[in-house]
Amino acid sequence: MMITVYGIRNCDKCRAALKWLDSRNAEHTFHDLREDGLALITVQRWQRSVGDDALVNKRSTTWRSIANDEKIGLSRDGIARLMLAHPTLIKRPLVECDDRVYVGYDEAAWNDLLTNGTNIK
Repeated sequence: MMITVYGIRNCDKCRAALKWLDSRNAEHTFHDLREDGLALITVQRWQRSVGDDALVNKRSTTWRSIANDEKIGLSRDGIARLMLAHPTLIKRPLVECDDRVYVGYDEAAWNDLLTNGTNIK
C-alpha cells in the first residue's frame, strides 16, 4: 500500500496529516503542490474519483481572488485547468492510496485503511 499526501508544506492540516501518518509508521510520500507541480492526468483522476465539489476549496482566498467571469460556467476540463494554474484551490490534504482518493484531514478513514486494509471513501 503506497500512500501519497498532496498538499502544501506550510498548511496546518497537511502537517497534521503527515505527523499522524508518521506516528503510525505508515509509509508515505509528500507531494508539494507548489514545488513539485501537478499533471493534468492526476487532476482528472481525482475528478473522476471524488468530483469537483470535493476537490475545489471555494472558501479559499485563492478562489475569491479569481475573477467571477473565470469561474462561471466552467466545464470539468476548465475546472481542472484552473486547479493546475492555482494549486492552492485544491482542498488539503489530499491523500491517494492505491486507487482511492481521500480529501481533507480524516483520521477515521485513514485509520480504517491502515488497520483493516479496507478502502473507504
